[in-house]
Amino acid sequence: MQEVKRAKLAQLTGCNLETIRYYEKIGLLHAPKRTQSGHRIYSGDDQRRLKFILRSRELGFSIENLRELLKMVDADDYTCGEVLNLTTQHIINIKSKISDLKKLEHTLSNTASQCAGGEVPECPIINALFDD
Repeated sequence: MQEVKRAKLAQLTGCNLETIRYYEKIGLLHAPKRTQSGHRIYSGDDQRRLKFILRSRELGFSIENLRELLKMVDADDYTCGEVLNLTTQHIINIKSKISDLKKLEHTLSNTASQCAGGEVPECPIINALFDD
């Protein structure tokens, strides 16, 4: 991969410039090399790392999970089992969120089914939201 400036990196990855800055600031992306005029230049490794970060975020990995994964990769001292453990915990968290979302859907559907949607000022949805 050819070295690119930040704007080109953003274009190539579909990532916002500010997101790239943020990932640098929090240490997920290493500080890139700079040209003599001070422009940041991202290597092929930088580009692959950003793609890894973006794909991991798409899959719902937290920043802390990413820190752990990248720490293992950077140290080149990890086993597939360690990555599996982290991923398995992430799957457990996803299943929990899905369960919570299903409960939320059920509750809102039940509440919405009690609403006639007419012109009256009494609304069971509003009432349910105000109830404890």
